[in-house]
Amino acid sequence: MYLNVSYLDMKSICGNDAVLYDVSSSYYEGQTCSLMQFGHNRDGRRDRPMVVYGVLADQMGRPLSVQAYAGNTGDPTTVGDQVEKVRGRFGLERVVLVGDRGLLTETQISHLKRHPGVGWVSALRHHQIRRLVESEAVQLSLFDERHLAEVRSPDYPGERLIVCHNPLLAEHRRQKREALLTATEEALTGIARQVARRTRTPLSATEIAEKVGRVKNRFQVAKHFRTQIADGSFHYERRTDAIIREAQLDGFYMLRTSEPADRLPTAAVVRRYKDLTRVERAFRSLKTVDLHIRPIRHRVENRVRAHLFLCLLAYYVQWHLRLALAPLLFDDEELEAERARRDPVLAAQPSDSAKRKKSKRLSQDGLPLQSLETQMAQMATRARHQCRLPSEPDGPRVQRLTEPTPLQQRAFELIRMFPGKTT
Repeated sequence: MYLNVSYLDMKSICGNDAVLYDVSSSYYEGQTCSLMQFGHNRDGRRDRPMVVYGVLADQMGRPLSVQAYAGNTGDPTTVGDQVEKVRGRFGLERVVLVGDRGLLTETQISHLKRHPGVGWVSALRHHQIRRLVESEAVQLSLFDERHLAEVRSPDYPGERLIVCHNPLLAEHRRQKREALLTATEEALTGIARQVARRTRTPLSATEIAEKVGRVKNRFQVAKHFRTQIADGSFHYERRTDAIIREAQLDGFYMLRTSEPADRLPTAAVVRRYKDLTRVERAFRSLKTVDLHIRPIRHRVENRVRAHLFLCLLAYYVQWHLRLALAPLLFDDEELEAERARRDPVLAAQPSDSAKRKKSKRLSQDGLPLQSLETQMAQMATRARHQCRLPSEPDGPRVQRLTEPTPLQQRAFELIRMFPGKTT
């Protein structure tokens, strides 16, 4: 079941025909629905079956459709259906599909190449970036004074590769890696002390290996340690060369696209890929913040699809409400304009108006600023009363609305003024 947007101009919605796509899943309470299968569970509930669903959105993050799949469906295998949908159902002659590296795999990109008029924007995996660096297709020294460059490689014929370097991301990864290394080292030191204490009944090599394996699985930095295990003996040391080699790529990521520069400039490629965070925001709203799509308890497949459809429809309404009520919320009203002007790689900074909002905590009308959740709670306090005269219990009854508060009055004015279609 798809969200019916046939009454909208799809070409105006999608802007330059770029659509965003991502996949998530939710767990299921029951055993009767054919969609519910065990698979990669993003909810941390490995004891429950789940349903997979993909969401298409335009460049602004406005949801366009949702489609359900069996819980054991691999994310990349859903891409073909979405391509057929945007070209067939929505009637777009040319479309650029934006997806992360887990969705647009090499296999899926090879399939997309068979469809004329279909382009893509995705990212390279770490080992692919490493291979390009070692083949000298990318010179990391160029990024000492710059953070964005476009390169070509014979390994990716007909594609443009956009190399990005974010210093803040580099520092974050360095700190995280050092914290994991330190934690791993402390755990391995504890194992070494335990092995040294066991002189009467020494630990076997198998027992030591099991303990070391649990530590490696916990912190996921085993490649940076060299270990020597024997009966009653355990030694470890850091692999400094591997750590330095990995640190060279801190803060670097590479995007790939089939679109020529005249249709999608270098900076626009980065912006389109970062727009995927808007779909991730939809999933957060659907699953945790507002709409609570999970757990799913319907027993019939059509009802499961209807449940997903209604949740997406609710988010569609919420998306428009957030835009309409922006002057009353902490949201940055200049965000869309700033996205087109600011550096596409470096961390985004709030606009001056957003800073003023957060410091004063008042709107331009002098009303207290709200989150969308508290704003909706405020609007929900307005009630409809049914009134009658005490002297005439069987007499006519009159419907009356409570007088709106200044905050409610301003919210209704903003909603009435909000355009029916956003360009």
